[in-house]
Amino acid sequence: MNVENIKSQMRKGMLEFCVLLFLRHGPAYASELIAGLKEARLIVVEGTLYPLLTRLKNEGLLSYQWQESTSGPPRKYYSLTEVGKKFLEQLYLSWTEIHNTINHLIAEKPSNTSTIK
Repeated sequence: MNVENIKSQMRKGMLEFCVLLFLRHGPAYASELIAGLKEARLIVVEGTLYPLLTRLKNEGLLSYQWQESTSGPPRKYYSLTEVGKKFLEQLYLSWTEIHNTINHLIAEKPSNTSTIK
């Protein structure tokens, strides 16, 4: 079993949640999102992010607005819609449940001799 493959799948599964978490602070354009996610150590490339942003917009979770830029072409700024904010709340509750479950399993005394530290 390839650990890197599992890590990649876990990151992909969390990407939508992470994008919504980032946008809860306010509108951002794609390059800002990529930089912020990389800063959080979640590696993301444009080829992954743009289709996700389009899907989230089509699902009514995001909206966008074009804004002129002093350093190039206009930029598309994405922001959470009210539906997106409610969806993020639901994802946060789900994450909390998963987080608590994992922490419980990590802290649980193993029935065999192997341990995770």
